[in-house]
Formats: sequence, C-alpha cells, structure tokens
Amino acid sequence: MSIAEFTLPQRYRTDRRGPARWVASHAIRRWYLLLIAMIGAIGNAALAAATYVLVGQAFNAILATPPQLGQVLRIALAITGIAIGRGVLQFGRNAGFELIAQGVERDVRDEMYTNLLGKSMTFHNLQPVGDTMARATNDVREINFLFSPGLNLVIGSLNFLIMPLIVSPRYHPSLILTPAVFTILYILALRVYLRQLKPVTTNVRSAFGTLNSRLAEALDGIETVKGTSQETAEISRFDANTRRHRNAVVRQGDLEARFIPLLILGIAYGFGLLHALLLFHQGQLDTGEVIAYFSLLLMLDFPTFTSMWAYSQISLGLAGARRILELMNRQNNLDQNVAGYTQPMKGEIEFRDVRFCYSGDDAALEGITFKAKPGQTVAIVGQTGAGKTTLARLVNRTYDVCGGQVLVDGEDVRNWNLETLRRNISIIEQDIFLFSRPIAENIAFGKPGATQEEVESAARAAQAHEFIAEAAEGYQTVIGERGVTLSGGQRQRLALARAFLTDPRILILDDSTSAIDSATEDYIQRAIYAASRGRTTLIITHRLSQIRWADLILVLRKGKLAAVGTHDELMQTSEAYRRIFSE
Repeated sequence: MSIAEFTLPQRYRTDRRGPARWVASHAIRRWYLLLIAMIGAIGNAALAAATYVLVGQAFNAILATPPQLGQVLRIALAITGIAIGRGVLQFGRNAGFELIAQGVERDVRDEMYTNLLGKSMTFHNLQPVGDTMARATNDVREINFLFSPGLNLVIGSLNFLIMPLIVSPRYHPSLILTPAVFTILYILALRVYLRQLKPVTTNVRSAFGTLNSRLAEALDGIETVKGTSQETAEISRFDANTRRHRNAVVRQGDLEARFIPLLILGIAYGFGLLHALLLFHQGQLDTGEVIAYFSLLLMLDFPTFTSMWAYSQISLGLAGARRILELMNRQNNLDQNVAGYTQPMKGEIEFRDVRFCYSGDDAALEGITFKAKPGQTVAIVGQTGAGKTTLARLVNRTYDVCGGQVLVDGEDVRNWNLETLRRNISIIEQDIFLFSRPIAENIAFGKPGATQEEVESAARAAQAHEFIAEAAEGYQTVIGERGVTLSGGQRQRLALARAFLTDPRILILDDSTSAIDSATEDYIQRAIYAASRGRTTLIITHRLSQIRWADLILVLRKGKLAAVGTHDELMQTSEAYRRIFSE
C-alpha cells in the first residue's frame, strides 16, 4: 500500500529533496519578480560605476586650464539623472525581493499547515507542540528573511563586486589586479565562513525550538506546575534553555565579528591606491582617473560589509527550511486512499486477530477478535492501561494495526476512503476539545453548513439546549479556549450534540462520564441512549449503569481480550470482569 498524506490538495508541487531546492521551487513561481529584482540589482551597480567614472571626469574638467565649467555642469546633470535611475532600480530590486519573500512565506505556511493536518496521531503524539509552533512561526519567518534582506543584499552586493572588474581596465589593464585578487580571496574566505556558519545557525534554530517547546509545555501544564509548587524549578529549566539559545546566538555573533574579508578589504584599498599612484607618477594615469579608480574600489565595501550578516540571514533561512522539511518529510503512516471504499456505512465492526504496537516489538494489543453487528452497543472495560482507548482508535484509523485486520462492514478499514470512514465515525472523549468560538460553531464543527434549526435540534437531543438557552448570548455565546468556561457535563453534552449533527454510523464514547456528578449523569445518560439508537456504539467506561445495557462487553487485560459476553454471562464466567466491579 502506498503511503500518502491525508492533506488538502496542494496548489502546486514543490521539490522537497533539500532545503535550497524546496525554497527555490516556491520562489521560481514568481520568476517575473525575480527578473525585476535582478534587473534592478545589475542596473543599480552599473549606474553606480558610471557615477564614479563621471566623478573622475568632473575632477579633470575642474583641474583643466581653464576649468571646463560647461562640462562640469553636464556631468552634474548626468549624475543627477543616474541617481534618479538608481532610485527606481533600487526600488525594483527591493520590491521584487520583498514580494517574493512575503509570497514564499505565505505559501510555505500553507504547505506546512496542510502537511501537519495530514500527519497521523502517531506523529502528533511524539512531536512536541512547542517545537512544531517554533517551526511554523519563527522558522517560516526566517525563510522570509532569507529573501529580504538576505538574497536582496547578497545579489545586489555581488554586482558591486563585478563592476570594478569590468570598469577598472579602461584606465589601465594592470588595474584589474587589485579587484581580481580581492574577489578571489573574498570567495575563498566566504566559503570557509559559510562552512563554519551552517552548524552554528542550525544550532541557533534548534535551541530556539527547544526553548519554545519547554515554554509551551509549562503553559499547557500550568495547573500542574502551580498545584505542585514547581514554579522555581520551571524557571530554572527555562533559564537553562534561554542560556543555551543565548550562547548559540553569541557564537554566531563571534563568528561574524571575525569576518576575514574585512581585513582583505583594507589591504585591497591600500594596495589599489598605491598601484594607482605609481601609475600616476609614471604619467600613465591622470588625477581624475586615480580618483575614479579608487572610487570603483570603494564599491567593494558593499559586498564586504553586507556579507557579514546577509549570508548569516541566508544560512538561518536555510536552517529554518531544513527544520521544516525534516518535519514534513518525516515518514507518515497514513494512507488517504482516495480511490478507496465509499459505500454508505452500516456500522458493522469486526476485529480479526488484531495486533498493535506503538513502537518497536512491544504490543499494546494482541490477539483481539470480536464482531459487533450494526446498531449494537459494545462496552469495553478493563483496568487502566489495558488498551481500551487504543482499541477504539483503530476503528477510525487514528492508528493502524501492526497485524491482523479491523473491518467495517466487512471491508478492511485501510481499504476505505479515509475521509468517508472518519465522517461516519464520531469519538467523544473524556477531555472534550472545544474551540474558542460561539457554541453554535462548536456544535456544527463537523458540519459547517448546518442551519440554526439543525444545530438546535442536535442540542435538544443531547440534553444541551436548556443550558445553552440560559447563556448570555445563547447559541452565539463564545466559550473559552478548550471550553474552560463550561462544566464537564456541559462539554460532554456539546460533544454529543456535535455527534448528533454529523449523524455517524459508529459512535465511540471514551470514558465520557467519568468526571461528572450523578445529577449531570442523568442528562448524559439520556443523551447517550438517544445517540446509540440506530448506530453502532462503543463505550469505554467503568460505570455499571452503562455497562449493564450493552449488547456485548469486551474485557481487556494487559492488551489481550480476557472475556467477551453480556453482563450476566460475564458475571458468571469471568473472574477478571467480576474483579472490576469488586474494586
């Protein structure tokens, strides 16, 4: 079976074989902006060189006997025109690279987001959220900076490196020596610098990811931190991570401070001026040509000074791209199976000698075999860690089996079209996730086009309409993030309303009434009874009141199926089942 991401369709294909290829495949779509930027960069450098040539001619005109003031005026007007032209060209260069940077950043965010949505739960369970957020925000932003100011300044400055090589020989062939030697030494020094810079910038991005990951964990678990008085310990851990990030950034700054081309530039200025003065002394150059030549050498300072941090920005951008690609290219064990089975679901569930491993060879489930007919209610019981939730997650392919088969309506779930499979299965967990949006939008999350009447009907069936109507703005009341402004029972009923609205053929209730009081349980119980009618229901619970009326009860023990039957049968035949209710 092929491994494909379960993502929204990409607008265009990108080359993920390496960070530079990947970034380039995004940028090349904006070739017209790149062309404008390149014309601006080359034209700006060429006009800068022309300015220095004209300045040399102006000095000769002034020093002439008598001074040629008319020529000076014409040169001044020409330089003014060139300055205006350079302004237009610089604008084109800057605007071109900035538009490329912003467009690539947007497209990279889109690609990464759809990629993350397509990753399996195995991936998300192992990947720290804080590190993912660092890659999705800061690393993506570094890709933006790679283009502007990074490539913007690098390409602009490299043209300033080329112009002295082209123009210097017009005064004397030997004057190409200084810019040529400087260029060779500059490239060699830059190569060494970039080789040293790559691991440093990679470490900077990695340290930031670790820092962000720890911050996200501390904030997400703030209740635990405060409840155990671990604020001081968390501050110490965070301080250690900030020091690591600070040290990585300082190491980068130290490397930039020891940038060798700065020393080479100073030597080039001295040697070039000396060379020009010797030719002047021999009568082979006049004053204006010496001034023009030395002005051309001053063009070398732009690539030298900008490369101290422009290449660092490019390296940081490529390091960020490398981290994002590592995340996106990580093997995904989820197959969307677009051409898979899409027939209307009846709700029959069958496990055939199922084996599942989270990692390695240690099986979380082994030898699980049972069959639930459409419309039946199946209770799954067992001690903590027995594998109850894992078993339920295999039905909708949150995880895939390591061995055996899980079948729905007689078809292996891996043969189903994944979207069709999941649209017909609804899971309600103990820890309900609700979005910081109006109640109506939370209920209609699985069916965005639902009408207000459909939303209210689902809420009534879930015993939720009464408390919703009493809220400040009714169904338009915005609830806090994760539903913190609601009680546990209210969150459960909203989740049930969400399930009613999508009308799944299979409903999975994962310990959904364990944290509510008996009065609230009556509401939940009535809603569950209503929800289970006409659909196959899997209930993971310890409440005898829910287990007794199940058509089939599965008793799990250490990842294996210890017993299968009805409540009365198991009370007589299963010691493991009786032990659950005696504890």
